[in-house]
Amino acid sequence: MQTIQRLTLYTFTLLFMLTGHCQSKMVAIKGGTYIPLYGRDSLKVTISDFEMDVYPVTNKAFLEFVLKYPKWQRSQVKKLFADGNYLIDWDSDTKLNQSQSLDAPVTNISWFAAKDYCECQGKRLATIDEWEYVAMANKTMPDARQLESYNKYILGWYEKPKTFNNAIGSTFKNYWNVYDLHGLVWEWTLDFNSVLVSGESRKDVDKDNNLFCGSAAVGATDLMNYAAFMRYAIRGSLKAKYAMKNLGFRCVKDIVE
Repeated sequence: MQTIQRLTLYTFTLLFMLTGHCQSKMVAIKGGTYIPLYGRDSLKVTISDFEMDVYPVTNKAFLEFVLKYPKWQRSQVKKLFADGNYLIDWDSDTKLNQSQSLDAPVTNISWFAAKDYCECQGKRLATIDEWEYVAMANKTMPDARQLESYNKYILGWYEKPKTFNNAIGSTFKNYWNVYDLHGLVWEWTLDFNSVLVSGESRKDVDKDNNLFCGSAAVGATDLMNYAAFMRYAIRGSLKAKYAMKNLGFRCVKDIVE
């Protein structure tokens, strides 16, 4: 009986370790030039080569992070860096609730916490342009934005409830071998509010920032790409300390030659 218990514990520990190792895997992204949604006059953005996490950061990985860095535990985090929704569903500083899966993407995380997590791994958050560059791929094409099926898939996901508690890797693997850019959670980016404005300042001008306003959609390069437009809109409504139930993150890393 004791032998069976030891084997069971060993198996569980091995699976736990393998899940963590799999979750932190990265793939190389070959850089290139593309026209983003907010581009005007054929504005093109050039992306350098970089590496991206294959999966979003999981509850398990973030739990290990807060154990190592207690300042990011729910009761310890400074209000300047996280609002009242930060890790709100956890039972305690170091315990998830029963409905949360260890291998689901961590959510209710502020930008500050996500940024520090990545930096502690020797990585960083992706820029908006890097994230969108990878996310515009479907299973077989690096840029599938003109495909009706691609946009329908994303818009269909937006209507589904509670996908944030699904396991990483449960959506399709795209052209770059990256999973879950669409289908599980929204994701923080390094410069999440650089394209849009909040409208709180009279200094806001009518530039690309006005994409947050519906009337300013005339500045988008693809007026039919509402799936992407919604991403830019949600980013523009965020503040760095906000935490949301369906907002997670993943990390990237520069390729140093």
